[in-house]
Amino acid sequence: MFTIEHEYDATVVTLVDEGKAPLQEDVTVNAFDDCITVSQLDPRTDEMMQITISLSQLRDLQAALDLPEGVYRLRRPE
Repeated sequence: MFTIEHEYDATVVTLVDEGKAPLQEDVTVNAFDDCITVSQLDPRTDEMMQITISLSQLRDLQAALDLPEGVYRLRRPE
């Protein structure tokens, strides 16, 4: 299950883990104009862990999900 909310400066997607235990904590994805942040609560420390990726890294991740094992570089139209 997931939710989508449109905030003032970001689109927020929350991914909820469903199914058989053990379940993971919710993942929150914030899409800003210049970057994406991914956050998840670490239950061991009770702290939110966050990474920030660029829009270029997001495009690479999107492409990587459909490719076999290997090393790739996306070509951008010039």
